[in-house]
Amino acid sequence: MRLADAFRDAYGAAPDGVWHAPGRVNLIGEHTDYNGGLVLPFAVPWGVGAAVSPRGDGVIRLMSLQVEEEAQVLDTPEAARGWARYAAGVFWALREAGHAVGGADVVIDGDVPRGAGLSSSAALEMSVALALNDLHGLGLSRMDLAVAARRAENDFAGMPCGIMDQAASSLCEEGRALFLDCRALAGRTIPLDVAAHGLSLLIIDTGVRHELADGRYAERRAECESAARRLGVESLRDVTDLAGALGRLSGAERDRVQHVVTENHRVEATVGLLRAGAVDQLGAMLNASHLSLRDQYRVSCPELDVAVESAVRGGARGARMTGGGFGGSVVALVPEERLPSVRESVAGAYASRGWAAPRFLPAVPSAGARRLA
Repeated sequence: MRLADAFRDAYGAAPDGVWHAPGRVNLIGEHTDYNGGLVLPFAVPWGVGAAVSPRGDGVIRLMSLQVEEEAQVLDTPEAARGWARYAAGVFWALREAGHAVGGADVVIDGDVPRGAGLSSSAALEMSVALALNDLHGLGLSRMDLAVAARRAENDFAGMPCGIMDQAASSLCEEGRALFLDCRALAGRTIPLDVAAHGLSLLIIDTGVRHELADGRYAERRAECESAARRLGVESLRDVTDLAGALGRLSGAERDRVQHVVTENHRVEATVGLLRAGAVDQLGAMLNASHLSLRDQYRVSCPELDVAVESAVRGGARGARMTGGGFGGSVVALVPEERLPSVRESVAGAYASRGWAAPRFLPAVPSAGARRLA
């Protein structure tokens, strides 16, 4: 195994184990998680692996096969730099929660496309969290680990995300999507077998790399929290009278509330369609979600919009941006026989604008985090 061999080369002994956690695609339910709302992600085949052995001296050594640098040797998690803050943050979060987590030697390897909106950071966090849970016998549930990983990203790495990415990486199952209530922290998986209906889920990686910690994501979250305070509710999940709420708000806050409330309804409708076997009708939900993210939440960009529009023009039943936005990827629901024409339509639209060619990836619902060896 490449990762175990790299660990042996770096540290002179075999790791105690290798753990893997996947990235995710969010089928629908965007920017609802930190508003206490509903989401419907599924895990992808790509992820992040962590080869780990515990240390008795409290020192953390972190190395990534994707970064050409020596291992970072940390006396405390706070000393971590760059990518390593996501891994070191998990040590910090577990210790802050009172768990006796000592030092460790860690080597990371991953194949999630970075910046594509497929949540490589959550995959990194969850692979390390699962390893530490097993090695130290912490006995934490998968949701407990997701909560710790989210705290690492929020309070240590400085990215104010919700719980969806970490929960999806931790809890998803092969062939199924995760219907998650982000306020109750309760989820259940439901079948997502689009192939049985002659359809495919296609990821279109726009190649536009985003950095959600640059302030725009945090700005959206702050607008939602301000709107909730103005409406006198704990979170926008509690808004039941949308028309009344919109009448009390204006500007950005009004738009953000409209998106969040209607997006929660779209998640419920999508789950209903899946349970009814009406998979071919999901396209309308995806299209409506993208328009709302573009016009009410304003987290799209020209490359995402062109990918959605040209995919639908090429024969997709529906498409939407997925992930935090400002770049990243689109997920499209495409009849199998229309896959070539969708790729051709999107690639042609990009070429005509002088943009770099997008990448097309099959979106196959895959297994969640697990120990490999």
